[in-house]
Amino acid sequence: MKNNKYSGYFTNGIVKENPVLRLVLGTCPTLAVTTAAINGIGMGLSATLVLVCSNLVISLLRNVIPDKVRIPAFITIIAGFVSVVQMLVKAFLPSIDKALGIYLPLIVVNCIILARAEMFASKNSVLPSVLDGLGMGVGFTAVLTLMGAIRELLGAGTIFSLPVTANFISPMIIFLLPPGGFFVFGMLVAASNAIAKKNGKKAVMHLGCESCPSKEICGKAECVKEEEAGVNE
Repeated sequence: MKNNKYSGYFTNGIVKENPVLRLVLGTCPTLAVTTAAINGIGMGLSATLVLVCSNLVISLLRNVIPDKVRIPAFITIIAGFVSVVQMLVKAFLPSIDKALGIYLPLIVVNCIILARAEMFASKNSVLPSVLDGLGMGVGFTAVLTLMGAIRELLGAGTIFSLPVTANFISPMIIFLLPPGGFFVFGMLVAASNAIAKKNGKKAVMHLGCESCPSKEICGKAECVKEEEAGVNE
């Protein structure tokens, strides 16, 4: 039973509470960097490393950080790990650093990382927090890689820069442009909703707390008020 509980912390972020398709978080880097599959992997792994490390430290310090300054403290911790990741990528993966551009340092304000710090790591012990960060990171990486592969295949005829259809089908350049990103993202969210409905779960219909699978974990007054307002309407 205990093992199932811990495995649930990890798998939630991959399927049930996927940060991109179910929670609809981190859409800016999702749409911006997924013009190639390798970019999705680079951004996803960078965010995963920051997620795991920041969740670990925030969980360790959850009883020390004063409630009134918790958000600035969380951002400071996250920014420290982002700086380390950025320096490592610059040193060892310069091509990835160039492809990700400004979106690599902007991991600091990625709402996925801050949301998990606020909703989970600040309320749970170390192991669950690390597993939660790892699961969310894997889910984020998987979606970015999938989006990048689809857009790269349709827009350039390659996957991981290896020619697949480029020699016999003209690439559809629009898939490498913002409209193509929105289209692929919408199709993936629609597919996720269809699977959720089939399994008897609520589909993502809008971006408020009402449809958020994590609202019970969050437990914020704003979520309760929004839900009550939705019922009254």
